[in-house]
Amino acid sequence: MNRPKIIINAAMSADGKIALVGGKRIKISDEADFKRVHEMRASVDAILVGINTILKDDPKLTVKEKYVPNAKNPVRVVLDSKLRIPSDARVLNSMAKTIIATTEKAEEREINAEIMRCGDERVDLNCLMKELWKRGIKSVMVEGGGTVIHSFLKAGLVDEMYVFIGPLIIGGDAPTLAEGPGAKSDEEVIRLRIKSCEKLGYGILIHYGVKND
Repeated sequence: MNRPKIIINAAMSADGKIALVGGKRIKISDEADFKRVHEMRASVDAILVGINTILKDDPKLTVKEKYVPNAKNPVRVVLDSKLRIPSDARVLNSMAKTIIATTEKAEEREINAEIMRCGDERVDLNCLMKELWKRGIKSVMVEGGGTVIHSFLKAGLVDEMYVFIGPLIIGGDAPTLAEGPGAKSDEEVIRLRIKSCEKLGYGILIHYGVKND
C-alpha cells in the first residue's frame, strides 16, 4: 500500500449533522473529546481539511499545548482545487508545514505553503496520497468537512473512522457527516464495521473499520 493510512475523525449531532444550517460552526465535542482529538493530531503525520473548512472556520490545525504538552505539529494539508485560500489564513502561519493540494488549472500564486498539483478539475485524491507518501507522510487524519469525508469514503481510501456523537439535535438541511450524492442502490452503500463504542464525556465515541481489515 503505497499511500498513508487514512483516518477520518469527526463530531456530529445525534441526527448526523456536523454544523448548523448554512454551515455555521457549532460546538459538538466537549473537553474529553477535544483532548482525544489533539492527542490524535499529535500521533499522525498530517491533518487534512477542505477549503470550505478554512474559509468558514479559519483553523490553525495545530496541536494545543493545553492537551498535549511539547507535541510536534503535523503537516497541514488543504484541498483547494481553485487555489482560493486567503493569504492571511491561519493555516499558513509558521507553526507547521502546510501543503495546498490544488489542480493543474488553478492559477499561479505565491503563498506561505507548498503547492501540490494533482488532477485537472478536482484534486485527484489517489495522486495526492501517493505524493504525500513520497514525502514520508505515513498517516493522515481527515477532519472534514462533509464533502471531503464523502470523497475519501467513495474513493475507498479510508482505513478507520472515529465519530464522536454529541447529545443534541440540529435537524433541517444542515451539513451531514458525509455530504455529496447519496447511494441510489445497495451496491453504492459504504458499509462500516464497528470496532469499538464507548461513552466519552457527555457523548459517545464510535470507532469504525471501513475496509475489510
